[in-house]
Order: sequence, then structure tokens, then C-alpha cells
Amino acid sequence: MPDARVQAAVENWGPRFIANGVDYNDFVRTAGALERWDDWLDAWTQTADGHRAQAERALRHGRRLSAGEAFLRAAVAYHFAKFVWVLDVERNRAATQRAVEAMAAAHAVLDPSAERVEAPLDGARIVANLRRPRGDGPAPPLVVLIPGLDSTKEEFFWWEEVFLRRGMATLSLDGPGQGESGFELTIRADYEVAVAAILDALDGRADLDLARVGAAGVSMGGYYAPRAAAFEPRIRAVAAISGPYDMSANWENLPALTRETLQHHTGARSAQEARDKAARLNLTGVLERVAQPALIVTGKLDRLIPWQDTKRIADEIGGAEWVLYEDGTHVCNNLPFRYRPLVGDWMAEKLAA
Repeated sequence: MPDARVQAAVENWGPRFIANGVDYNDFVRTAGALERWDDWLDAWTQTADGHRAQAERALRHGRRLSAGEAFLRAAVAYHFAKFVWVLDVERNRAATQRAVEAMAAAHAVLDPSAERVEAPLDGARIVANLRRPRGDGPAPPLVVLIPGLDSTKEEFFWWEEVFLRRGMATLSLDGPGQGESGFELTIRADYEVAVAAILDALDGRADLDLARVGAAGVSMGGYYAPRAAAFEPRIRAVAAISGPYDMSANWENLPALTRETLQHHTGARSAQEARDKAARLNLTGVLERVAQPALIVTGKLDRLIPWQDTKRIADEIGGAEWVLYEDGTHVCNNLPFRYRPLVGDWMAEKLAA
């Protein structure tokens, strides 16, 4: 029998792996063979290494499309090797860097126009991937895609495609405490500072319509996105999926892996300090400032963030649209074919010229 942490990872996040690009057969083969959480990173790294080797062979034979597809599979496998695996900081960091490198290699083939964007923040830097819709035409609107506690920009390739196909550019952001930006910066409640910094880095570009900017966040990004909209006037519309109103409200019921990951990304020295820092991720007194159109979505079967907590966000934003999927899990990752088109179409309509 696998230990409780392996079981928790499989049961809480299995649909998310598949929705974000892990092949179902990889998931069954890799996760199904694991019994100890200590072995999780090694197993998923081995799977990722296999895809990277396949990509490199394809490149040597001039099969660039096959190479790009394999690099993309490698990137998400490296990402999920370490997404809530914080037993060894240096090994977590190495897997993060491999995910970044594999995604860059995938972009070079699958979307050569993709760009890496960096912005200074607090003496360090935050990093994002910028992609634009294919074809010529007027400058497109931009959607800032905001990860959660344990997601990163490398997890968002297929999420980006939803917006790109609807004529919007995407900017997937690793903010403080996220992905490679987390090497130097810990989680901060005032995430609007990071959004402002990355938008400043794009200022003056003629290939983006920065008068039409949206933000969409998933999981803890569903806290960050409304928070950013409350204080960043350049955001014209905001969508939040399965976000917490108060990250500490469900503390005791969160998976141990989530609590440990939050401790790691906040820089807390103890579980109690992590809980205290989680309590700062609270939208009390903030949401009445959100004047932009807002779409709040979650699933009634969410075991990480109770749907009632997410509904508080919708209730406190004037005129917010609220969607509850009766059979949806956390971030509705078991229903990507429902929530993703909904959010993509809604955002395209709100950012229309």
C-alpha cells in the first residue's frame, strides 16, 4: 500500500495532472508504482528524463514537431516531480530548473514567438512566459495567468491555448513564492505588486493592447487575481477559479502536503508560523474595491478549498458572476472541457475592443 502522502497526491491532484498535459498512461505507470513519498521526485524525474531523451533523439533526426511535443511532456513531468515535494530544497530547485529548460525547448519548436519576460522586484526578479496568438492582425488583449500555491507557468501551456485560440495573448507569471521566482522571493499577500511589476516590464510594446488586460487565477491564484484587480487599475476583467477567501480558514483539513508546501514557499520556520502567514492571505476589506467585471468559478466537490469559501469572493464583489459545478473538484480539473471554454469566452467578451 502507498503511504498517505502518495495517496493524497494521487487522490487530490490526479485530474490536474491529466488536464495540464501529463499523459494518462504516464500517470498510471509512474504514480501507480510508488509506495513511498520519498521516492516521488525520483520517479517523476525518471519519467521526465525519458521524454527529454525522446525529444533530443527527434531533434537529431530533424523531427522538430515530435521533439517539441516530447519536451512539453518532459516539462510537466519535471514540474509535477516537485510541485508539493519539499523534502529537499536543492533537489526541488533542480527539478524546477529542468522544467523551465524543457518548456523553453518546447516553446522553441511549438511556439517560436514565445518570450521570457523578467521584471525586478524587491532586489530580485519575477519571471513570466509571454505568448501571442498566431497570425497577423491588430495588437491583441493580454491575459495574465496566475498560478496557485504549487502551480507554475510551466503547468499552463494548455491553459494558455484556451485564450490564444480566442485571440488573446497570455502572460503566465511566476510571482513571489512561485516556480523559479520562488528561488529568491517568498509568498506575499499583496500580489498586486508582482502584477504591476510585470505589466510595467511590458509597457510601451506595440504588439500588445495593454489597454485591455485581464487576469485569471487558479487555486491560490484565485485569491491573487481578485486581490490584484482590487489595486491594479490596468486589469479590466478578472476570473478566479477555486480561490480561497481566507487561506487559513480550512487549515486543519488541508492535505499535509499543502501545509508543508505553504510553509516552504512562505519561508516559515514552523507549522504555526506557516499558518499565521496563511492567515494574511485574506480578502476581508479588499473585494469591495473590485469594480471590474468578475467571474468566480469552483466545484462543489472541492476537497481543498470549500466551495462556500470561494463563494464569499463572489458575494463580496459587486455584480460578480458565480458558477458552481455540482460535480467539479478543485479547480474543476475533472471538468476542464467545461470551465476552460467558459472562462476563455467570458474573458474574450469582456476584453473585446
